[in-house]
Amino acid sequence: MSLADQVLAVNDDLPIRTNHPVHSGKVRSVYWLTEEDSQRLIQEKGYDIAPTSPLAIMVISDRISAFDCVWHAEGGLNGVPGKGAALNAISNHWFELFKQNGLADSHIVDIPHPFVWIVQQAKPVKVEAICRQYITGSMWRAYEKGERLFCGIELPDGLQKDSRLDDILITPSTKGILRGIPGVPEADDVNITRHDLDANYQAFNFTQASDIDVYETLLKQGFHVISEALANIDQLFVDTKFEFGYVTDAQGVEKLIYMDEVGTPDSSRIWDGQAYTRGEIIENSKEGFRQFLLNYFPDPDILLNKERMKEREALARDNALPHDALMDISRTYTGIAEKIIGKPVPLSTNPKQEIIDILDKQYQLIAR
Repeated sequence: MSLADQVLAVNDDLPIRTNHPVHSGKVRSVYWLTEEDSQRLIQEKGYDIAPTSPLAIMVISDRISAFDCVWHAEGGLNGVPGKGAALNAISNHWFELFKQNGLADSHIVDIPHPFVWIVQQAKPVKVEAICRQYITGSMWRAYEKGERLFCGIELPDGLQKDSRLDDILITPSTKGILRGIPGVPEADDVNITRHDLDANYQAFNFTQASDIDVYETLLKQGFHVISEALANIDQLFVDTKFEFGYVTDAQGVEKLIYMDEVGTPDSSRIWDGQAYTRGEIIENSKEGFRQFLLNYFPDPDILLNKERMKEREALARDNALPHDALMDISRTYTGIAEKIIGKPVPLSTNPKQEIIDILDKQYQLIAR
């Protein structure tokens, strides 16, 4: 079997029993189970959630997304070998650590396969919750141009690129296009302030205003747990994005939980600690791939300018990247995953068939 065949690039065509359209994002596909299958699994498996909670099968892929586009390479390589398994393994590790430290729950109720989560339905908070410990990336680019106010937080003059900030900064942005919120542009991924959240908490899907404090607490708690664990393997947790949502537990109580992935190379910047002390930045995250793209194409503005999205999509569609570009990111993802979880990432030669077999034999979820 060729390397291209071992990559799970298409993950929205599995014969999982569902009566809803499959939702396929840039990396994950979501299959909502039937009401009967959801209730059967909750009872059979003893999941500690509301007995009528809708469940979904969330299947990760090996696709690589950057600058809101999915990229491919020569030789029919439509994903990054090991990437999906590495992302799930890292998230699973952090969620287990959150549990050990008494943090909030996540939306995951079961992990049947390295590529698969069974998740409970949650009401998402419409905020990309971003935490920063260092000034780099888009924040540094704006700071360098003279901006000093970020999400309502004023930064002092004299900061240096890639330097550690005195405090962890919470710099949220919108998740999706939100309409009718005073002072908030109707566009995806727009920076917002704590005042915006307080004044319009319902528009951001918070149940009550006091939950904004809860969300900030969970954000900082999660950041600290991951940051301390990474420090133990000489890695720096630079910045990250968390997502949150509401679920109802088995006792009927609504609570805020962590959603999606946490602390992965896709959602975070992770730097090598030893290299940083030498004044060098070694990325153990997708940022390295983003920098490759910015250097590879002669007009990087296409990748950075949201008004050139059609050109950017054409760039991703029409250009097969060098094979080594995706293999480099493969080594980055599997390497940092191995450091974090303390063992090699389990890789599969035929992930799609493995997923089908497990969901059929152990969960009876394959359509006939």
